[in-house]
Amino acid sequence: MPSLFDSVQAGDLQLANRIVLAPLTRNRAPDAIPTPLMAEYYAQRASAGLMITEATAISQQGQGYADVPGLYGSEQLDGWKQVTEAVHEEGGKIVVQLWHVGRVSHRELQPGGGQPVAPSAITAKTKTVLIRDGVPTFVDTSAPRALRLEELPDIVHTYQAAARNAVETAGFDGVEIHGANGYLLDQFLKNGANQRSDDYGGSIKNRARLLLEVTRAIADSIGGGRTGIRLSPVTPANDVHDSDPQPLFDYVVRQLAPLNLAYIHIIEGATGGPRELAERPFDYAALKAAYRAAGGRGAWMVNNGYDKALAEQAVKGGADLVAFGKPYIANPDLVERLFRNAPLNEPDKATFYGGGAEGYTDYPTLSNK
Repeated sequence: MPSLFDSVQAGDLQLANRIVLAPLTRNRAPDAIPTPLMAEYYAQRASAGLMITEATAISQQGQGYADVPGLYGSEQLDGWKQVTEAVHEEGGKIVVQLWHVGRVSHRELQPGGGQPVAPSAITAKTKTVLIRDGVPTFVDTSAPRALRLEELPDIVHTYQAAARNAVETAGFDGVEIHGANGYLLDQFLKNGANQRSDDYGGSIKNRARLLLEVTRAIADSIGGGRTGIRLSPVTPANDVHDSDPQPLFDYVVRQLAPLNLAYIHIIEGATGGPRELAERPFDYAALKAAYRAAGGRGAWMVNNGYDKALAEQAVKGGADLVAFGKPYIANPDLVERLFRNAPLNEPDKATFYGGGAEGYTDYPTLSNK
């Protein structure tokens, strides 16, 4: 019977264990440039089988929050290279999560103060973060404009270029495509945000088109075995929903199956909230079965509210990888703590977003308590 602490293969990535650092936005990259402090943060957590970075914008248009990192300028790539080198020195594996927020943004963050972009001109009833007088401040998102059909190929190419730069220049072991949580690719998928009448709207096939084009382009560029994707079938995060998610996501994973991806990363239930939603039932076992039946061989990663007992149950039930989010904020040595059944540090919510080392790199490990 497989254990949470056994090694596992995820595409081209040989991982020391099945424990994954989930992507966690921390707003500590001024001017979108990764810092030496970030290198220290990730290196501290390098005992994870795999680390997925905080969401990282593929372009300035893709930015949606203040002080989150980017992957579209030379200084940003240099900053990320410091991070990957620090992680590799500790023997870790790290992939970068590629992000375009779409409508979850604000004019102050957009090129020339322009409108955020989206599949349709529907404002997200949610908040983003700006820095006001040095303080992270939640503000309403700005009204978006609908992307024109002729703009979509450039979106695909920008994702592809970011993936290539991540691996070839910044030294990442691979990338994760952020197709979840109400950001751009998820907005195209779900009919609550996508009301287009062209080839990227309407039917399931059309709404899935952009996500699949992006994934194929990246897999062609860096190899499917270095490419993962994150999906969230029913989360209401960032005011997103679909009227019938099961056939939509069953279709998506069947189309992903031939690409030989490293892994499929599934958020179960509401991101950071309940694992099951009575008003949005979803069969995750059927989703995985649809992927495997279509020939999908990538590792199956589960995420949302996992503790050790639930993670062990998931692995025994066939999950290949389990992602941990908030526990990793306060426990850089989470793998050791789980292995030894040691108590966990409690995270300080006041330091989740923005700031410096406090609440970021100063949590004690078992060895330095």
